Amino acid sequence: MIPPSHPRYESLMLRNRIAEGVEKGIVHPTGLIAHGRGEAFDYLIGEKTQPFAEKAIVAAAAYLKMAEHPVISVNGNTAVLSGREIVELAQASNAIIEVNLFHRSGERIKKIINLLRGFGGEKILGMEGDARIEGIEHDRAICSREGIYSADVILVPLEDGDRCEALKKMGKIVLTIDLNPLSRTARTADVTIVDNIVRAIPLIKKFYLEMERPDEVIEKWDNANNLKEALHFISRRLQEMEL
Repeated sequence: MIPPSHPRYESLMLRNRIAEGVEKGIVHPTGLIAHGRGEAFDYLIGEKTQPFAEKAIVAAAAYLKMAEHPVISVNGNTAVLSGREIVELAQASNAIIEVNLFHRSGERIKKIINLLRGFGGEKILGMEGDARIEGIEHDRAICSREGIYSADVILVPLEDGDRCEALKKMGKIVLTIDLNPLSRTARTADVTIVDNIVRAIPLIKKFYLEMERPDEVIEKWDNANNLKEALHFISRRLQEMEL
């Protein structure tokens, strides 16, 4: 039992969610490594939603608002960390949820779909496998024709460089949540939210519901400059922490 008074309480609780996800067969064991990498970058940004992240969150909400066929891609880590909030965002934005896995298995897809249904998700794609993302050789290329393959805007939480690049080549608008501002995903996506998914997803929904002029937000958005802001913030913070 972790007491709420523990200084690392929230972070440790998220670790527990990932570990329990592995035990239940929802998260692949390599998801533990991915979570640890993200946690390290979360330390660097102060474990808070910084101004550069909030601007990216607003931009992501704007693209979802303008989308004709938005899709939210979900993997094991995403499902156990923010499954309920993703279902709520999908309902608010009329987005389709699709389970898409690097370490793909029908059993794990079913478990993730059932988890999301438990949070109120009504139509979760992922089992169909009736289309492929062009330019990818591994199993993450397998997708739903009704979902990712046909989407115009895709929210891809957590790092996935190969797929992000391939989706861009297919003409998709890619929105990502990636705590690593140096990753290929971060540098390739149209909008990169350098923040923890558990903080970002509820804020995307909030701004989506409040937004009145998404076209103006998109017109002013510059992902490269926003990533520079994130890197400058991390650099300044490291310098200030020198002993």
